[in-house]
Amino acid sequence: MRFLIVEDDFGSRRLLQSILRSYGRCDVVVDGDEGIEAFRLAWEENDPYDAVLLDIMMPRTDGQEALKRIREIEERIGVKEKDQVKVVMTTALEDPKNVVEAYYRGAATSYLVKPIKREALIDELERIGLSLASAGG
Repeated sequence: MRFLIVEDDFGSRRLLQSILRSYGRCDVVVDGDEGIEAFRLAWEENDPYDAVLLDIMMPRTDGQEALKRIREIEERIGVKEKDQVKVVMTTALEDPKNVVEAYYRGAATSYLVKPIKREALIDELERIGLSLASAGG
């Protein structure tokens, strides 16, 4: 299992990484631009991510734009919709507009509101189709 954590807040990055590292490899980047680049490089190296945890509110390129560009990369390289990476948007904002945009414009798989709890994250990843039990958790 391979995860990409795209998060500008240090504490949130550490928390997500500490939860997910027992289930697989975690790459961590600090903004949307780095997230897009990491996603693209993973495909070039033929080692794509199983899931991306993507913060909505970030400097430079925010999570909404990063997700749109990730989906464009998948389309360009011919990834079928059913095989797209699972993307969990994370936000401190309980703002329905951001959530609606993430789902309908960016094709997010899911979202979680911060502060993220270990059990909620694991349950959500399993709910969207990732088998973490067999990944070492």
